[in-house]
Amino acid sequence: MEKNLQIFMESGLLDSFILGTTTPNENLEVESYIAEFPEVQAEYERLQDNLEILAKANAVEAPNYVLNAVIRDITEDAPVIQMHSAPTHNRTPWFSIAASIAAFIFAGTAFLLHEQNVSLNHENQVVVEEIFDLRSDIEANNKRLESVMLEFMKLNNPETEKYVLRGNSRAKDLKTVAYINAVDKTSMIDVVSLPKLPENQTYQIWAELQDRMVNLGILDESERKLKTIPYMENALGLSITIEQKVGSKINKAHAENSVAEITLKNK
Repeated sequence: MEKNLQIFMESGLLDSFILGTTTPNENLEVESYIAEFPEVQAEYERLQDNLEILAKANAVEAPNYVLNAVIRDITEDAPVIQMHSAPTHNRTPWFSIAASIAAFIFAGTAFLLHEQNVSLNHENQVVVEEIFDLRSDIEANNKRLESVMLEFMKLNNPETEKYVLRGNSRAKDLKTVAYINAVDKTSMIDVVSLPKLPENQTYQIWAELQDRMVNLGILDESERKLKTIPYMENALGLSITIEQKVGSKINKAHAENSVAEITLKNK
């Protein structure tokens, strides 16, 4: 049974189940393993947490033209033409009246057909433009999905280490999560929460090396999403400091400004 469990965990079925790409039979197999083995249940919950992080980092608003189309459909009313009977005149030949009515009907019909043709041409043009917009959105969404899947694979790579940085007494609500892969030499950070700072201060993240501190960038409370940071070879730890805003990241960390730090595993 242990061998079967190991084979299942290495098969990638759990990742595919999370992404919704498994078959019905594979779904039953995965669900049975989740129900029977606590370690599979724990891994399933971890994958769900990672997917939630990626969903938050890639959230997309609905296109404006969709709302405009809905509003247009709700508020657009069909034109109503009211016909009024013409006052009768004595001694008017019947054929003159018939000719006038026929001419009026012909002119009105021609005008309506013209207006309908103009309206249809306009609607056709709108539909064509919306189709092109939809194609562009589909292509953009496909590229975004590929990016999300790549990030998901990085997060769930067995070589990726997860580090949680929590704030000290100076920034109690600070929380960030770093993902570091020493094999692929990649680093990412998820800004979960950053307490608000005065306008003249900023959060900055640092990598601690044997002989110096290296600035990895500025953390902004408005960027609460998963993003890439520079990977530093042989880094001993990570720290976050509060520094004075000087227009760009500074080159020297001050120990007294540290609000969160973590020691990295050495492989």
